[in-house]
Amino acid sequence: MKIICIGRNYVAHAKELNNEVPDEPVFFMKPDSSLLRNNDPFYIPDWTNDVHHEIELVLKINRIGKNIEKRFAHRYFDEIGLGVDFTARDVQQKLKEKGLPWEKAKAFDQAAVLGNTFIKKEELNDAANIQFKLNINGNLVQYGNSNLMIFSFDDIISHISKYVTLKIGDLIYTGTPAGVGPVKIGDRLVGFLEEKILLDFEIK
Repeated sequence: MKIICIGRNYVAHAKELNNEVPDEPVFFMKPDSSLLRNNDPFYIPDWTNDVHHEIELVLKINRIGKNIEKRFAHRYFDEIGLGVDFTARDVQQKLKEKGLPWEKAKAFDQAAVLGNTFIKKEELNDAANIQFKLNINGNLVQYGNSNLMIFSFDDIISHISKYVTLKIGDLIYTGTPAGVGPVKIGDRLVGFLEEKILLDFEIK
């Protein structure tokens, strides 16, 4: 099982971090040891002082695929979930300044939170118009809609599969909207896909 993450897939988020808006999907990976499930608490590592939340829609791949044409990409997932891509922003900034890979800032243990359930596509009115949001301590901090993505689900699947074979159970984190920011000990994060709560966990 692979965890594949898409970066800079919302214009407002790219701009808030002073990043260029990409002309093709930007993707990176996290190991399975990054998964945090079952609404278990997230423990801030002692080597960072600036961990940021990034709420994202997550696709679960349901068949093996390589060089998938965009017109067929919708066949490769039938469930959508919710996750948080945690980023050690201070570490990431130092790595970026040196032109080094981001793994230390993105792929650490527990850095890929995954909601406790997935929702079937047919249960959603329109997979291209999915609302999702993140509250921290009862306050809205991030709101997104899949219709604001630069690259659609089908674009993402087709692009990734040119380089990496997709397998059953792979997870694709599809990018975060604007509003990312730091978390601190004692925070409670609640994530909604449409009106359903799929995430509800604390920072330790």
